[in-house]
Amino acid sequence: MTLSDKLFYWVFQNHPDRILELQPDLAQAPGGYRFSAPALKERERRLDGLFRPAQESAQQPVVILEAQMAADTAFLRRLYVESAMLLDQEPGVDHWRVVVICPHRRLNFGRELAVVEFVRERVHWIELEAAAADPDAPPLLRALALLVEPEEQVPKRSAAIRRQSAGTPEAAGLEDVIAAIVITRFNGRSLEELCTMGGITLEDLSQSVAYQEIFGQGRQEGRQEGRQEGRQEGELEIALLLLRRRCGNISSDQESRIRSLPLVQLEALAEALLDFRGAADLERWLAAGG
Repeated sequence: MTLSDKLFYWVFQNHPDRILELQPDLAQAPGGYRFSAPALKERERRLDGLFRPAQESAQQPVVILEAQMAADTAFLRRLYVESAMLLDQEPGVDHWRVVVICPHRRLNFGRELAVVEFVRERVHWIELEAAAADPDAPPLLRALALLVEPEEQVPKRSAAIRRQSAGTPEAAGLEDVIAAIVITRFNGRSLEELCTMGGITLEDLSQSVAYQEIFGQGRQEGRQEGRQEGRQEGELEIALLLLRRRCGNISSDQESRIRSLPLVQLEALAEALLDFRGAADLERWLAAGG
C-alpha cells in the first residue's frame, strides 16, 4: 500500500457508512455497509475498497472504491478488469457501482473507447478539486479535498471545515480525518509544520489514532498483510519526525544509520529520544548501539 492507499483505507475501515456522505443517492438500510479491501485472484490485484451492504438490494448496491491520485494511462482498463474479476469471484453480486476518487478527470486515465459503456453507466466520479471549490460540499468531502488544495490554503480550509461541522456528530471523526490527510500529504515535514497545517497541537498530533494507524502501528493496521513491514515503516517515520524536532537537522549519515536499525532498536530509539536535548544525544545513542 502507498501512503495515499493507507489514508483511504483508514478513513473508511472503521466508518464504512462514510461512503453515504460521498454517494448521497445510496439508500440507508438496516445493518449499513461493511468495508474491506479484498485481494482478487489470479494476478493478486487488490481493490482499494469494497463496501458490502448487510442486506444487498437494488437500493443499496455493492460499492467498489478506487482512489486514483495521479495520471495512469492504464487506469480505466485496469478498473474495468478488476471490477469484472470481482463479479466473477462474487457470483452473488448483482447490484453494484464503482466510485473513483481523483483530483480531477483532466488527468490522463487512458482511452475510454474500449470501456465506454462501463465508464458511463457504472463509474461515479468524485473530483476533489470541484469539492474544494464547493462550500456546500459535505464536510467529509471537503476534508478529502485538502489533498489537492494549494499548500498555503490548507490551514485556512482546515479551520473552515471545523467550523462547518462544529456541533455535529461527525465533528470528532473529522478531526482525525484532517490529521490523517495532513500526515499523509506532508509526510516528512516537521511536527510543527504538520500541526500548523492541521490546526492541532503537537501532543494531539503525535498521539492521534490517525498518526499511529496510517504509519502501521495501530491494531487494525497490524492485522493487515505485511504487519511487520508496516510497523517498521511506522516506527521509522515517527522516530525521524520527532528527532528533527528534538535535534534539528540530522546528517545524512545519521539518517542512514537510523534507517538501517531493526524494528526493536527503532522502538527503543522512539522511546529514548524523548529525553534527547540535541544532536549530541542522538550521536551518543547511535555510537552506543542503542
